Amino acid sequence: MKGDIMAYQDVITIQPGKRDGKPCIRNMRITVYDVLGWMAAGMSRQEILNEYPELKMTDLQACLEFAAARERLLKNLSAA
Repeated sequence: MKGDIMAYQDVITIQPGKRDGKPCIRNMRITVYDVLGWMAAGMSRQEILNEYPELKMTDLQACLEFAAARERLLKNLSAA
């Protein structure tokens, strides 16, 4: 992934009628929270990709970037 230019906004989509408006990957029904939960449970990136072949490595990276951006936003909001 180093050197690749990708913005999570190009991968993560939010649609009110899909998965209750949760952030999803490329308009699929797989949410950012699903991916983060799998990682937190100990699944490796490769295991996730093997289990869900519709996902790409850039999708997993976008989920991490989304989570980091959300944390930065929450920190900034709480500091205001």
